[in-house]
Amino acid sequence: MTRIDHISPQPVTADDVRLAVGLALAALRGGPGAEAGWAAKAGPLEWDCWETAEHLADDLFSYAAQLGPAAPPVDGYVPFRYVSERPGSPRNTVFADRAAGPGGLLQVLEASGALLAAMVAVTSPKVRAYHSLGLSDPEGFAAMGVVETLVHVHDIAEGLGLVWAPPADLCDRVLARLFPSAPAYEDRWRTLLWATGRVSLPEHPRLTSWQWHSAPEGERTA
Repeated sequence: MTRIDHISPQPVTADDVRLAVGLALAALRGGPGAEAGWAAKAGPLEWDCWETAEHLADDLFSYAAQLGPAAPPVDGYVPFRYVSERPGSPRNTVFADRAAGPGGLLQVLEASGALLAAMVAVTSPKVRAYHSLGLSDPEGFAAMGVVETLVHVHDIAEGLGLVWAPPADLCDRVLARLFPSAPAYEDRWRTLLWATGRVSLPEHPRLTSWQWHSAPEGERTA
């Protein structure tokens, strides 16, 4: 893999959330047309593809919700009730009605992505809201939503046998915002997969644990 000498960070915006979710929907519409086809294991996860898509929708919804109150919480998450449908499955607030099939599942994902994009677009960049890895701003929640989308669609695509390769510049923007110490390899998508524990890189073994920097630069405590 080729290294690059310099990366000029660009902001992550509501448009990036829309782009990521739009690309995800286009890819996932190539999946099975029946719910049973989504029972395949999602990449390295213990969840199946349906559960992983629900988890992604729940992530996007939850990030939007953190920015929603007039005074966003800075000491905990907005207290929605989270439940699992089976032992070991994701704990979500958002679930798709299985009777609506994969089309309904993707509509739930689309709606959750739209909520996050809207909240990022209308929230002042001065606002801070709670995340367990540091108080974050709207750009941070946008970046987290994009990473969740790109990486979990990778997991689902692996389970369903779909092709998934998001744009390098989109990967670059979220790497700069959330993973500033990631190696500067030209393949930004593979670098993002490395940063989230999915693959190895030259001289960089696959990570067994990882985390991002949700707080803006200059406000990070570690």
